[in-house]
Amino acid sequence: MQPFDLVIRGGTVATATDSFKADVGIRGSTIAAIGDGLDKGKREIDARGNLVLPGGVDSHSHIEQLSASGLMNADTFESATTAAAFGGTTTVISFAAQHVGMSLKTVVDEYHQYAERGAVVDYAFHMILADPREEVLDKEVPPLVKAGHASLKVFMTYDRLKVDDEQLLNVLQAARDNRAMVCVHAENHGMISWMGKRLVKKGYEAPKFHAISHPRVCEPEAFTRLIACAALVDQPIMIFHVSTQEGTQVIRKARGEGLKIFAETCPQYLFMTKRDLDKPGLEGAKWMFSPPARDFHDQEALWQALALGDLQVISSDHAPYAYDKSGKLVAGKKSTFKQIPNGMPGLEARLPVVFDEMVSNGRFDVTKFVAWTATNPAKIYGLYPKKGTLAIGSDADIAIWDPKKSVTFSDKTVKDRAGYTPWKGRTVKGWPTIVLLRGEVLVADDKLKAKPGSGQFLARKAGAAAEPLGRATVEFDPKQNFGARLR
Repeated sequence: MQPFDLVIRGGTVATATDSFKADVGIRGSTIAAIGDGLDKGKREIDARGNLVLPGGVDSHSHIEQLSASGLMNADTFESATTAAAFGGTTTVISFAAQHVGMSLKTVVDEYHQYAERGAVVDYAFHMILADPREEVLDKEVPPLVKAGHASLKVFMTYDRLKVDDEQLLNVLQAARDNRAMVCVHAENHGMISWMGKRLVKKGYEAPKFHAISHPRVCEPEAFTRLIACAALVDQPIMIFHVSTQEGTQVIRKARGEGLKIFAETCPQYLFMTKRDLDKPGLEGAKWMFSPPARDFHDQEALWQALALGDLQVISSDHAPYAYDKSGKLVAGKKSTFKQIPNGMPGLEARLPVVFDEMVSNGRFDVTKFVAWTATNPAKIYGLYPKKGTLAIGSDADIAIWDPKKSVTFSDKTVKDRAGYTPWKGRTVKGWPTIVLLRGEVLVADDKLKAKPGSGQFLARKAGAAAEPLGRATVEFDPKQNFGARLR
């Protein structure tokens, strides 16, 4: 039998279902064997005392992305995916962001160019639709989905990005027609706009008031409206960055009714609160993201929703803006919270901060950690079993974790280009010390071993998650709608 190119020897292998001591044998770019006492490989890594986990799949990251206001975020694909690699993530799903008036195909082509020259991990794209006009949905979306871009994203808020309910229904129908997942930033725009203007008018301009400008009720209201639209069309959806207890309750109810509603949250909602924005001057801008951090009881509700299966994914929502005039301070040192770009870096920190709480502190076991940070996103977005698991035939994307290694986050050690970490001063126990991508060493000895552009595009179909239920509402059932055939 052909010898293994690499054997990872003696570690504790963990998947989303099991954890066991075993060797992992790799031939070429894929896993060839998992077992005890595998034959010697051409190269070997001693993993005794360490955890051998699938490389993370971060399914929500904004990289080298132009905002609707014309501001480019801090990262290139090289810097962002380098940060991802050091944090144990080997696959990212980023965004190709259309703005009003743009051709979606042209946008997707441009983002491919950015990734091809810089990415050091593998990648795919969600396609942001800010202008879902008829020719985009009818002419551009179908071939792009067929080419492997099997997810669309829309915003229900932000002045230059939001879609109204009718546009949302059009996008949901286009996704159903083409078998694509729809991902949604769901907040009530009118409430946010009204509260923001009211706060600024009365002189409440500091970053901490950003948290107040997004009323708690704006999340469950938008979730309810979104789910109603999705149910009418019979289109599965992914609700991004759930932040409130009330939001989890809406999702739980809908899933209890059998609807195909998927949802995610992020480390910032599991570990931060609105109090993190209460800093001197504009310092709190570093903790400004949308939806904002909420409160301690919301954190517990989110962990419960993960445990119950109402939320399936922990992503980063990486959206880095430097704390200077190129980013957070673009409107100057006297900015109001309404003038400060939203977003924080998270690709590198996502897995370590979650591992520390889940595995090191014992909140959940390592199989749940693997499920929520690698396997589930891979399954939902059509990347499994190539990505997101350790199995024979899967890509050899592997993170070897030292469960005893402690690291304290510092602004001086960040790998992205935001220039700061919102986790500054936080010490975590457990860190990925060796990371492999398709069988090749990506990170080792605190050094990046890959060259810019070595990451590969992952063309994908949406898979089972995006398949409609086949339930016809009254309005779409010819037996109940006087014979109208609407599909």
